[in-house]
Amino acid sequence: MSDSGSFSFTVGARLEGRHGRAGVINTPHGAIATPAFIPVGTKATVKAVLPETMKEIGAQALLANAYHLYLQPGSDIVDEAGGLSKFMNWPGPTFTDSGGFQVMSLGVGFKKVLAMEAVDVRSDDVIAKGKERLATVDDDGVTFRSHLDGSKHRFTPEVSMGIQHRLGADIMFAFDELTTLLNTRGYQEKSLQRTHEWAQRCLDEHERLTAARTHRPYQALFGVIQGAQYEDLRRKACRGLESLRGDQGTGFDGYGIGGALEKHNLGTIVGWCCDELPEDKPRHMLGISEPEDIFTAVENGADTFDCVNPSRVARNAAIYVAEGRFNINTSRFRRDFTPIDETCDCYTCANYTRAYLHHLFKAKEILAATLCTIHNERYTIRLVDRIRASIEGGYFDEHKAETLGRWKGRIQAP
Repeated sequence: MSDSGSFSFTVGARLEGRHGRAGVINTPHGAIATPAFIPVGTKATVKAVLPETMKEIGAQALLANAYHLYLQPGSDIVDEAGGLSKFMNWPGPTFTDSGGFQVMSLGVGFKKVLAMEAVDVRSDDVIAKGKERLATVDDDGVTFRSHLDGSKHRFTPEVSMGIQHRLGADIMFAFDELTTLLNTRGYQEKSLQRTHEWAQRCLDEHERLTAARTHRPYQALFGVIQGAQYEDLRRKACRGLESLRGDQGTGFDGYGIGGALEKHNLGTIVGWCCDELPEDKPRHMLGISEPEDIFTAVENGADTFDCVNPSRVARNAAIYVAEGRFNINTSRFRRDFTPIDETCDCYTCANYTRAYLHHLFKAKEILAATLCTIHNERYTIRLVDRIRASIEGGYFDEHKAETLGRWKGRIQAP
């Protein structure tokens, strides 16, 4: 079997009286200093930006999507290329998600929306207005139709593990069912049991594939915690996943905290999970990137987190600065010949003005997406780097107060 010793996690400085900590995840493709933001390169690329550029702006690892790469170009092609890192010419560690999020989004049509407001209506047949159901879940797995050509496919825990092993990411996630806040309590309980059973099957298949693929570096497997906003279900999920072992005694290498939740409950839910999870395993929070959410997640015990938001909003002219997020394509910036942010050290801020970026968006030039994505990704990476330094330096609370004291959310202009 590939050497599982090539993956490890070491805890360093801690936040007194809280779950927050700094540490280091070691992988076959390098180390990740935590807390760390993991930019998303869904289809083996962060849209509009070179992998070399992502390294230059400080990205420690990238996350790709198993569902999308399975459909195109195919996990067998990535495997033949030598794995995800070689295929995309990225020298550092990589993550792949299991496809569980896409199953939910295909099934109910909510697309990228995870954190939604809970409403009084509860339905287990929920679907977004005007959307068509493209996926159906049963106890064995999920049947879905491709969003590309309508072709029919089947994902099971074993299929997801096979795809992710062929993709070759350093960190993979167990196949899970993601529910919405609209689902009933009864369905949440049923889904949690289903995800638990799938997690066991993922561990068993992970052991089998690891033994069969000794020509590839060891790949770590994270279990995924569901349970929506129910404390007892979240705690039960954590204890259940921690107790699982494969036939050869393999447990999970780390844990992913997933599921739909209301924004104001983020810290509470992460805290519940970290009360139950082992201290010596890393914890990944799936799908956050706003400054207040990052501080909350880190303080309550998250070590890494990913989100498409910095790059997605950049392609739509939204820019991050210390005071908040604003749109660069509004008329007030036509003659603004200053950088996006005078204090930012990214390539875009060093070389281009707001007026030029405004022009690129109005002219519908592709370079607009490249330059703004570079800035937003650097902003987020730098934000988390500073949080890590504040934990190590013992001034987290002061740094949090100062940073969030300036942050106003969506603004007209700084």
